[in-house]
Amino acid sequence: MKLKKYRVTGFRSVTDSGWIDASDVTALIGENEAGKTNLLLPLWKLNPSGSGEINLLDDMPRSRYAEMRTKPEDHDFITCIFELNDAERNLAAKHGADRKKTETVEVVRDFDGRYGWKFPDDPDFDLYDAHEATEAHAEDEESEPEHASCLSDKLEELLPKFVYYSNYGNLDAQIFLPHVVDNLKRGDLSGKEAAKARTLRVLFKLVNLSPEEVLELARATGVIERINQQGQRVSTDPKTDEQMQIDDEQLRTRAALLQSASTKLTKTFKDWWKQGDYRFRLHADGNYFRIWVADDRRPEEIELESRSTGLQWFLSFFLVFTYESEYTHDNAIVLLDEPGHSLHPLAQRDLSAFFDNLSMTHQIIFTTHSPFMIDADRLDRVRKVYVDGNGGTVASSNLAVSKGKGSDQGAGATYAVHSALNLTVAESLLLGCMPVIVEGPSDQHYLTAIKSILIAKGKINPIAELVFPPSGGAKTAKIIAAILLGRDDKLPFVLLDGDNAGRQAAKSLRDGLYQGAKDSVLTTDVFTGDLKDSEIEDLIPAKLVIQVLDRLERRADRDFEDVYEEGKPIVPQIKAWAKDEGFDLEEDWKVQLALGVKSKLLSNSDRHVDETLLGIWTSIFEKFG
Repeated sequence: MKLKKYRVTGFRSVTDSGWIDASDVTALIGENEAGKTNLLLPLWKLNPSGSGEINLLDDMPRSRYAEMRTKPEDHDFITCIFELNDAERNLAAKHGADRKKTETVEVVRDFDGRYGWKFPDDPDFDLYDAHEATEAHAEDEESEPEHASCLSDKLEELLPKFVYYSNYGNLDAQIFLPHVVDNLKRGDLSGKEAAKARTLRVLFKLVNLSPEEVLELARATGVIERINQQGQRVSTDPKTDEQMQIDDEQLRTRAALLQSASTKLTKTFKDWWKQGDYRFRLHADGNYFRIWVADDRRPEEIELESRSTGLQWFLSFFLVFTYESEYTHDNAIVLLDEPGHSLHPLAQRDLSAFFDNLSMTHQIIFTTHSPFMIDADRLDRVRKVYVDGNGGTVASSNLAVSKGKGSDQGAGATYAVHSALNLTVAESLLLGCMPVIVEGPSDQHYLTAIKSILIAKGKINPIAELVFPPSGGAKTAKIIAAILLGRDDKLPFVLLDGDNAGRQAAKSLRDGLYQGAKDSVLTTDVFTGDLKDSEIEDLIPAKLVIQVLDRLERRADRDFEDVYEEGKPIVPQIKAWAKDEGFDLEEDWKVQLALGVKSKLLSNSDRHVDETLLGIWTSIFEKFG
């Protein structure tokens, strides 16, 4: 099962979050106290991996606790829509469901811990009364059929686990082993101590030793010791040669074990985190266990505690996530609460890039308030979290600035998103990227998707990272171009729409700032052949645009597919269709359309893109050099 979207209702600060779309990596961004954590916890409690029990006092909205606690079974707190794979749909069909109507399944959970199941496309089908007859009675028509578990039970077994991380328990460089031995036996730890004990437990599992064994091996000395009345170890008589030989064997065993563990930690961490080449050495001395770190830039060994808090965080997260359990993360969705908030901005960028690799095996949903954790090329992953006028936590994929009443709602989250976009421009100035100025965020989404597809297919091999800073419109492209000119006196490329506004802006640039570099100002009409007044959308497969649009906009009596005319620019047709159908398109409709199209293009480009279109796309990027 793959999580497609979810909705939180009546949980802590959340009255109704609205539907939150989930992708391979989903970022919930908002200000402090916006309630971001309260959008992760209900997911975790849908099907938690470890703890995650429902607590009525903590989880019910405090303002409604008195009324809700008496009948917790009447209050659902989480609703999820999962996409079923072929095997799961086949299972449903064996239980009598219409396979054509089992593309998705809805699951809810109430405060009594009960689950509810239904197929959104077939709401009348009863999953609780759907059974598969056993083969033992298939041939005997007169015998009473035996039934296995109902379909809802089968699907519950396949429901992904949710793994939640909030406190990662940074390791100290010097670990006092007797303290560790005591803490790992305790069940009353909380907060940072509990998180640190959790990380240490994983570390010693990696070492393949118990802390008691490490402590015993580390205490081998040349003299026999006894405990005095004050509980201190004091030396007595020297050890015999036989005892010294035993000690030597212990020391060699300890050294071999720790060397082996050091090598394993270094190798696995390097495979997992490719943004640095770190070497770890684990060392035991008396009551103390130490972690030393070196890397190519700093070859001398330094205690872990003297390295950056970022490295400490990375190591702790790595240990807990990778080694906590061999089975914890099988079929799991990972929920990360404010990951890497203490990291340097560049390290946060690295962490964001790491999520891309991790998402190949696990869906990830994380909260943040940092623009450095937002990939400006993947704003389709971002959901804005804010407090509405009634004091409830709400999430939205509309990243635009609100206007009119309550216009300050989500302003903090919107600012972080805009900061991420501005960082794209800054990277063009500072990091040697190759900027191509476009009119708006929808253009940016389409072009980043095209870039990814062309690179993956070996059609292009850019000498520098291509970024597409949006200018906010054709008229302001000149301002962004002037800013970027300050980098190396080379004007960036500009790609504008071929409509009237785009043509006028292109002429203004060529007659002014780009007078000596007219070829660097392009319009989409250059690449659309006989089609004039084109926009970026006309460089995208029309069939895919139509499919996504008709799914996004359900207010029309007629689908856009029924009125679309091939050979004409598609954007004016969409606007005319909406007007004829009697509704106004949302202010950010082009962005929402672009996000939907981009997601489908990246998930299966071969299904939507032919060689002819690949050739057109390649010619565009060849113009960029």
